[in-house]
Amino acid sequence: MRRILACLSAVVVMSALPALAAEWKGKISDSNCKAMHADGEHGTKKITDAKCVDVCVKKGAKYVFVGDGDKVYNIANQKFAGLKTHAGHDVTVTGTMKDDTVTISKIAMPKPAKK
Repeated sequence: MRRILACLSAVVVMSALPALAAEWKGKISDSNCKAMHADGEHGTKKITDAKCVDVCVKKGAKYVFVGDGDKVYNIANQKFAGLKTHAGHDVTVTGTMKDDTVTISKIAMPKPAKK
């Protein structure tokens, strides 16, 4: 009986490890443009990355997180409050990741570098 409880406890602990929150640096973008917001994509005038994400999301694209090396991750919780606010910005996100999908629990702008 003790062996069974010990094994069961080990399984519970090991399965909980991937659920722990982690932190990643990257950018909030959209599923249409991903890591690259091309000049003139929304007409002939140049717009900011933030405006581009806003336009694409209004047209049906989903928010995505672009991490190191321009790796694009889906965002599970599309209605997270900080997504619209930080669209197009370099950010640090906290959350959990499974495969290529992140569930965000916090978004923060990076602190300015000290001079």
